[in-house]
Amino acid sequence: MSKHSQNNEKQDEIEAAHSAQIEAEDGLEEQVIPDAGEPNAAAETEETPSLEQQIAALEAKLAEANDQYLRKAADFENFRKRMTREKQELAEFANQNLLLDLLPVIDDFERAIKSAESSKDFPSFYEGVTMIEKRISSQLESKWGLKRFDSLGKTFDPSLHEAIQMEKSAEVSEAVVKEDYEKGYFLNERVIRFAKVKVLMPEGKE
Repeated sequence: MSKHSQNNEKQDEIEAAHSAQIEAEDGLEEQVIPDAGEPNAAAETEETPSLEQQIAALEAKLAEANDQYLRKAADFENFRKRMTREKQELAEFANQNLLLDLLPVIDDFERAIKSAESSKDFPSFYEGVTMIEKRISSQLESKWGLKRFDSLGKTFDPSLHEAIQMEKSAEVSEAVVKEDYEKGYFLNERVIRFAKVKVLMPEGKE
C-alpha cells in the first residue's frame, strides 16, 4: 500500500470517530434531566395529601366537633333538669322554717284545749289562749317581719283599709274607722292584707 492510501484511511478513521462523538453528545442532550432545584412529580405526590386524604381529615374533624356538641348539649340538659328540680324543691320547702315555728304554738293550743276539757275553768282557758296568741304574734313579727296594724279610730286610708260598711255621722269631719272587723297586716312594710272595716262618713259626703 502506498503512503498516500495510508493517509486517506487515517483521515477516514478520524472523521468516523468525530461523527460518533457528535452523535453521542446529541443523544445526551435529548435525555430529560430534572432540575435538582425543583421537586419532581413523584416528590410532589408524596408531600401533598390527595383529595381523598383531605376529605377523610375533614370528616374526622367534623365527627370530633359533633361529638363535642353532643356532650355540651347533654351537660346543659342535665344542668337544666337539676335547676328545675332544685327550684321545685325550694318551692315545696320554702315555708319549712315558718311551719316549724308554728308547731309549738299548735302544741300549746292542744294542751290548753285538753286542760279546759278536764277542768272546765273558762278563765284559765281564756288566759292560756290569750298568751298563745301574743306569743305567736310576737314571734311572727320579730322573726318573719309580719306585723299586725290596728285601724280602730284611725282615719280611713284606702291603701290600708277595705270598707265593707259605711255609716253617716255628724260627729266626724272626715272618714274614720268605727269598727275593725278583720285586722290588716304588713310584711316587711308592705301591706299583704287590707283591714276590713266599718267607716263613719261625715254627713253630706258619700
